[in-house]
Amino acid sequence: MKKTIGLIGLFICGLIFSLKSQTKVETSNYLNNGAENRTISFNELEGIFYASEDPNLTVTFEGMYDYAVYFDANDTELLSNTNIFLKDLQRGDHTITLRKKNAAGNIEEISKSFKVKAARPWLSNDASVFGLLMIVLFFVFKTAKSERSYFKKFYKVVPALLLCYFIPAGLNSFGVISSEESNLYFIASRYLLPASLILLCLSIDIPAIKRLGSKAIIMFFAATAGIVVGGPLALYVVSLFAPEVLDGEIWRGLSTVAGSWIGGGANQTAMKEIYGASDQMFSAMIVVDVFVANLFMSVLLFGTGYNKKLNRFFKADDSAIESLKTKMEEFQLSVSKIASFNDLIYMLGITFFCVGIAHFGADYIGPWISEILNGMENQTAARLMVSFGNGFFWLVVLSTLFGVGLSFTKYREFEGVGASKIGSVFLYVLVATIGMKMDIMELIANWGVFKFLLSIGLIWIMVHALFLFVVAKIIKAPFFYVAVGSQANVGGAASAPIVASAFSPSLAPVGVLLAVLGYAVGTFGAILCTLMMQALSV
Repeated sequence: MKKTIGLIGLFICGLIFSLKSQTKVETSNYLNNGAENRTISFNELEGIFYASEDPNLTVTFEGMYDYAVYFDANDTELLSNTNIFLKDLQRGDHTITLRKKNAAGNIEEISKSFKVKAARPWLSNDASVFGLLMIVLFFVFKTAKSERSYFKKFYKVVPALLLCYFIPAGLNSFGVISSEESNLYFIASRYLLPASLILLCLSIDIPAIKRLGSKAIIMFFAATAGIVVGGPLALYVVSLFAPEVLDGEIWRGLSTVAGSWIGGGANQTAMKEIYGASDQMFSAMIVVDVFVANLFMSVLLFGTGYNKKLNRFFKADDSAIESLKTKMEEFQLSVSKIASFNDLIYMLGITFFCVGIAHFGADYIGPWISEILNGMENQTAARLMVSFGNGFFWLVVLSTLFGVGLSFTKYREFEGVGASKIGSVFLYVLVATIGMKMDIMELIANWGVFKFLLSIGLIWIMVHALFLFVVAKIIKAPFFYVAVGSQANVGGAASAPIVASAFSPSLAPVGVLLAVLGYAVGTFGAILCTLMMQALSV
């Protein structure tokens, strides 16, 4: 444990040292067409640029006259009547916005966003990236089962699942792979996640889940309350030493984090539309959201290794959870057999047919509900229900319903040929692709932008954790409910079953069901949180 703390301390020292060497992006009227400068039209300014190839950009504004030019939401005091020169572009998201008043007195605004990476990744072919992620999973589980004493000591402290997340994060942070250039997360979340939900729900025991009682729901709403209260409290604390965070833009950006942490991506986008956060602020908040949420997920995964000790601290009775786990494991043993080729074809055929039907239904239900919401006279009410118009929401719901429905048929016996094992493999692939979305170096490179936002995010998530631990202590809830209740809010359908399966693959359906509840209440809770942050800022 001391070694782990020492390594964390060394990492923090390295962070502090690296921050001192960062430079800022400069803008000026200086036009340089040298070999290290690239000229590009404003209309083409999208996508990814590499600082190793294009450290400087000259941006032209063809036919766009008399617009004030804003770079990363800051007024450059330049007009679009001349080209601008972006020098020493730093890693991260950037936005150029043009604004002017038209003849009617209204503000016209045009924005273009782009991302800067240090250099091209070593591996850009998705087949190669997937192969690398799979060998990472192989390495983790091979060493986790090793009889060597140092591996045994290491994995007593650090859960294997945590490494499956952090090693891809490191590969992305140091430029070996790039999440922006890969479609693996999209494939894993849209194809493997629904298949995993179906396979993990095949052997679900609904009566046994009911016997888990009300503590799971109480912990879910305790997690929600922690986020609602944590936002304004964190903003107030940081404002004591940085009053500038109370300007009119920060709380708008934080509203999108509240939407994401209580619900999901649809709720996050809804909050951006409701409160009008700028594109640059939205980009900054996404980075803070992903970094802090994933950091906290790693803490929860770390805590699974101390599940029994934490339950003793909470004085929790986890007999209902153990009973559910034992019952489902006994069912697995009772139907277990050597899988034949036909068994696997039948199982995967039905599973991916259901995934296809779920996509088909989501493609129709989402737009249909969106059209209804757009046609509502009360647009405030429509925005509150925006999650129901999101296709991914219905993909998760339909996949879960199909899995639960099949659990009442003879197809639940597919558990005997490894349904939950294959579902868990799909989940671990998803974990690796989620990990590769985290970029620690980007956070370092944009420290001037993120330091206060990151402080707010870290305090916010600590308040969320405090609520969870206090309520768990009061109602004597097992740590399983703490972890899954948190991730059903902060992580959603992608993360909640991952954390639940860290306790046991048979418990993953509990995470799925709570995550669906998070999507439903996300926007309502986020608006309540934002109203308090807005009042504090005003």
